[in-house]
Amino acid sequence: MTVSTSASVSTIRKANNQSKEAVHIICTALLMLGMIMESYKTVRKEASEEYTVKKSRFIGYIRPVKTKQEALDFIALISKKHWDATHNVYAYIIRDEGVKKFSDDGEPQGTAGMPALDVLEKNGLTDVCVVITRYFGGIMLGAGGLVRAYSHSAAVAVEAAGTVTRAKCARLKAECDYTFCGKLASLIPECGGIIEDTVYEDNVKVIFRLPLTDCDSFAAKLTDSSNGRYSAIKTDEFYADID
Repeated sequence: MTVSTSASVSTIRKANNQSKEAVHIICTALLMLGMIMESYKTVRKEASEEYTVKKSRFIGYIRPVKTKQEALDFIALISKKHWDATHNVYAYIIRDEGVKKFSDDGEPQGTAGMPALDVLEKNGLTDVCVVITRYFGGIMLGAGGLVRAYSHSAAVAVEAAGTVTRAKCARLKAECDYTFCGKLASLIPECGGIIEDTVYEDNVKVIFRLPLTDCDSFAAKLTDSSNGRYSAIKTDEFYADID
């Protein structure tokens, strides 16, 4: 069978076009993911909670972490504290590094670390590490009992720590005269911002932060309410609690 040159070229061009379309779809998806990740949910503070089932003592420790190393350091800290425990099970999720990991630490496979990780995921949490210490009480719990026990330990630890949404924010600086400072002070929280500092000199200088997604709306409202006299300058970007 003979294939013409023109047919081969046409096939190659079609394949190239399909490849370009695939790359475009992937890039669009990554861009959308970046937009979605302008905010994320984590635990508010380090906490612990304990409970006992069939004489086995479970202690759930949880901490917000930003890197895998911070998670490993926390796991090592709890494991050292409870060096005599039967098990020190853990699970953690790190947002920037794209890491999810768990360990059953000697419990039957799938009965400890995975249930703990599942609790973190179902709560939509990231940048978090949970360590669950168990002191065996002499009564076997069975696979189902272990799953329920470790799930409950992780859940009560999350509840004890509380959760918070962190969003990518901009720190801004605005300067106005004294006649407009009251309006500016009310406009900032109205747009979801938080005032960090106010300096009263010849004019009033206000330092505040806003979620990045609200900056354009704030700028438009500031321009409109001041008849174009005032604007805000962005000085920094960072993640901060917004609830």
